[in-house]
Amino acid sequence: MVRSRVEAIRFEDEKPMISEVLCTGCGICVKKCPFKAISIVNLPDELEGECSHRFGPNAFKLFRLPTPSPGVVLGLLGKNGTGKTTALKVLSGELKPNLGEYVNPPAWDEIIEHYRGSTLQAYFQGIAEGSLKVAHKPQYVDKIPRVVEGEVGEILEKIDERGRLKKISKHLQLDVVWERRLNVLSGGELQRVAIAAALCRDADVYLFDEPSSYLDVEQRIRAAKAIRSLKDDGKTVIVAEHDLAVLDYLSDQVCVFYGEPGVYGIVSHVHGVRVGINIYLDGYIPDENVRFRREPILFHVKPPTPELMAGEPLIVWEEMEKTYEGFKLTVTGGEVRRGQVIGILGPNGIGKTTFVKLLAGIEKPDAGEPPIESNGLEVSYKPQYISTDFEGTVEELLRAVSKEYFTSSWYRSQIIRPLNVESLLDRNVGELSGGELQRVAVAACLSRKADIYLLDEPSAYLDVEERLSTAKTIRRVVEEHGSAAFVVEHDIITQDFTADRLMIFTGKPGVHGRANEPTNLREGMNLFLKEMGITFRRDPKTKRPRVNKEGSRLDKHQKATGQYYYIE
Repeated sequence: MVRSRVEAIRFEDEKPMISEVLCTGCGICVKKCPFKAISIVNLPDELEGECSHRFGPNAFKLFRLPTPSPGVVLGLLGKNGTGKTTALKVLSGELKPNLGEYVNPPAWDEIIEHYRGSTLQAYFQGIAEGSLKVAHKPQYVDKIPRVVEGEVGEILEKIDERGRLKKISKHLQLDVVWERRLNVLSGGELQRVAIAAALCRDADVYLFDEPSSYLDVEQRIRAAKAIRSLKDDGKTVIVAEHDLAVLDYLSDQVCVFYGEPGVYGIVSHVHGVRVGINIYLDGYIPDENVRFRREPILFHVKPPTPELMAGEPLIVWEEMEKTYEGFKLTVTGGEVRRGQVIGILGPNGIGKTTFVKLLAGIEKPDAGEPPIESNGLEVSYKPQYISTDFEGTVEELLRAVSKEYFTSSWYRSQIIRPLNVESLLDRNVGELSGGELQRVAVAACLSRKADIYLLDEPSAYLDVEERLSTAKTIRRVVEEHGSAAFVVEHDIITQDFTADRLMIFTGKPGVHGRANEPTNLREGMNLFLKEMGITFRRDPKTKRPRVNKEGSRLDKHQKATGQYYYIE
């Protein structure tokens, strides 16, 4: 019997709902909805028996769960909105899995029976009885000061159940914030405190949701080492992470999350860390015979733009200095050419944002000439911390900055679609999530016709695919306009994907910094990684950079030969 479109729509609490029983999947409502708010997806019948949680009618559905194992670090990898945070909340006990029955949620006995014969049976038995203790580091650490007050030292001393606070605080470099209150800490400082708080708990299971956010490269590796040390005590550790290098360094095994963001997510079976990450980049899961992405993500082996292919010099700057109370930045002279993307790498608090503000004309140097102002060049700047003061929709914002370009096919195909902004055009800017706001901010920056694009941490809150798509978009815009870009970025793999040349910042964070002149990708990475004491190799299949385990044969060999980046 054919059902009409009207019969397939019902109202609950005065809200229209699509009946999943009556809906034929014709797609008319999807095409008619002016806000792109409806997604209709046909899923295999066999998946229905594997639903672990659903939030309500026409709401997000998660299929399967990661399988935790003692003494193993399990990494979760997937796009934003495919259920990683939901899975961690279920495994932490914060969210009781309803197995898809959101109207009459099952009791613990039914949940345990559902997972009988698997590792999750004993796991949920422990959660239900309260015998399994879980420590959970949440995703959004900036919200912690709203619920916890006090000085860092006092808070951590109260929860030091393992008696290892002194060692953990030294390793995570918390001495400088020990007597500060939580509400005055930066994002990176809050992240390290949150990681330390989780590590100090005496738990059976440790869950970390995006532990590398806000951290520089050295801090990311330090945090990864601290988290990985839990496996030595036989603890169960699960980490959701978007930085591929950190995930690779940290994990023993990986579960890939795939599906339609905000609609449904499926958890893959467990794979070894190298195989799991390569499966994600390839977009195909062999053991399940599932392709979840049309094209694989590929990496270049050599710097993407040879020096000879770069255009004429766009700006040349002399040595500059900028001094604040307790901090001094010295900038070595250098130049940037048309068509080049200059990556900026260095620790937090070393002066990277200050240098970008000097280029943008927001700050004035105490010594030396402002390089862009003196050349009369147009600048487009995306700051590190994005303001939501704009009152209006995303489309109104982008129309205001892009002007006549907004209606062009080039603008739609090269900026709107790659940055996945199309579905956000009717949304108010003030209502966007962190990742959505980041994509819109990058789009707004690249929408302006400029000679120099300055982007400060454009990958924050973005998943792997969004980061690499953003990197490609930056490169396309720079090449199309014959302009140049400076990109501050802590994700080594994203920087490797984006930059032609690198500016390495050295010195003592919070005291003094030096911005070295731009150098080629290999020399810059070697200088930076030598400072960090880290070596990278290339994966033979995907060519992605991989962190060598400290003290491994390859790590020792590369350090001995001075090839910290990778060996050809």
